Amino acid sequence: MTHRRHLGSACAAVAVAAILLTGCTKPTNLADIGTTTDTSADRIAKLHAAAQCIRSHGIQNFNDPVLGATGQVFTDYRSLQDAPAGGLQNALSGCRQQLRAATWNPETQPPAPAALIAAGVKAARCLRQNGLPAMKDPNARTTYVPGHGFGMNADELPPGANKQTAVVQQAFHACRTLLDVEIEASKLDKLAGQ
Repeated sequence: MTHRRHLGSACAAVAVAAILLTGCTKPTNLADIGTTTDTSADRIAKLHAAAQCIRSHGIQNFNDPVLGATGQVFTDYRSLQDAPAGGLQNALSGCRQQLRAATWNPETQPPAPAALIAAGVKAARCLRQNGLPAMKDPNARTTYVPGHGFGMNADELPPGANKQTAVVQQAFHACRTLLDVEIEASKLDKLAGQ
């Protein structure tokens, strides 16, 4: 489903974040990789090698990340979320050397760029005006899913509502154009400024 407020994606992202925060991925010790502003062809090659390693460790549909203008790395992490039990840990452990060489932790996502935030604010405003008054404006710290935009928290829905509830569907329909702009702004090439 390609609309912004897909609760399933949001819930999956929250679940993965909760797992990551509880330390289940500590053995890979990728949190200490750090950041770099390196945008060289050498780093791009190292990012490709790291992604290829992840694919060779059982996550075949993992795409190469995209490098932003200031060295930030954007990745569509859905294939990591969807990996079989233990698959993510196996891939990250097996590719630790390549990930360190690329200065990249695929479990993290850079802050949302300004263009994505602007598109998300317009979409949130529309959703508030169309039956979802608790919808919050996104900011640089708001979780987003590349290619899907910002998620929706349960506390932003009317009591007892879900994504299939008529009021939510009506809001999505009324704001479809703005949601599509947000989704477009969240695509990897757009996130990286290409």
